[in-house]
Amino acid sequence: MSKSRREIPIPAFPIIETHFHLDMLKTASREDVVAKTETHKIEKMITISTSPNNLDEVIAITNTFPQIYCTQGLHPHEGKEWNDEVRAHVIRNLKNPENKKIVAVGEIGLDYYYSKSPRDEQIKAFEEQLQIAVDFNLPVVIHTRDADEDTIAVLKNFSTTLKRKGVIHSFTSGLNLAQFCLDEGFYIGFNGIITFKNAENVRDALRITPMERVLLETDSPFLTPDPYRGVENAPYYLPFIAEKIAEVKGVTLDDVLTKAYKNSVDLFHF
Repeated sequence: MSKSRREIPIPAFPIIETHFHLDMLKTASREDVVAKTETHKIEKMITISTSPNNLDEVIAITNTFPQIYCTQGLHPHEGKEWNDEVRAHVIRNLKNPENKKIVAVGEIGLDYYYSKSPRDEQIKAFEEQLQIAVDFNLPVVIHTRDADEDTIAVLKNFSTTLKRKGVIHSFTSGLNLAQFCLDEGFYIGFNGIITFKNAENVRDALRITPMERVLLETDSPFLTPDPYRGVENAPYYLPFIAEKIAEVKGVTLDDVLTKAYKNSVDLFHF
């Protein structure tokens, strides 16, 4: 092991991984990753739906691993795939009484950085999935990149009807969007980007975010935090993210762990 890659610390308090993609692992088996999380006090995890192809797969994962929960929704990259059939599929899964571990609608939102789907189709999918969250009284998991103004415009239309709000995950947007979301009652999710040298904008967003609104996530297998950049990410790297948050916020690590845990439970109703 490189001298710069110290051992992964074992935290004093349990952690909830609020956003990862177990079905997208490439270099490790699901069983090995989940087993290793247990040794680092990752108590619960949410594996996130992104496309029509994994709506059912994430549910199947929750049936395999008792500590894993899931979401239902289409990522903005897949906005062009949103149609009546996919909408019915999501609703059918949400209505199924056997699917007791679906905790949110997501990952939904807008991504104008890659624009893998036309903007109008992204907005349509975003709005219709927000309405599904309203109808089922679920929180939302939102992805937004280079789309601050339109994200605000869409969310304003759901200010009064989206009761449980949700989380802006992997936050990399401007402070205006951060403040809007905080004022609206959303949580903000921080991951390995917070440890990157060139991510001062993300640390600035963290500085204005009260600890009562902070969630921990990895977005694994992507965005591995320092000092493990270059290897596939996994939930057991969460302690490094928690340490960096404590440093930036000027609070104790225990404070980060206990408050983020409570925030996760309050939002997702485990």
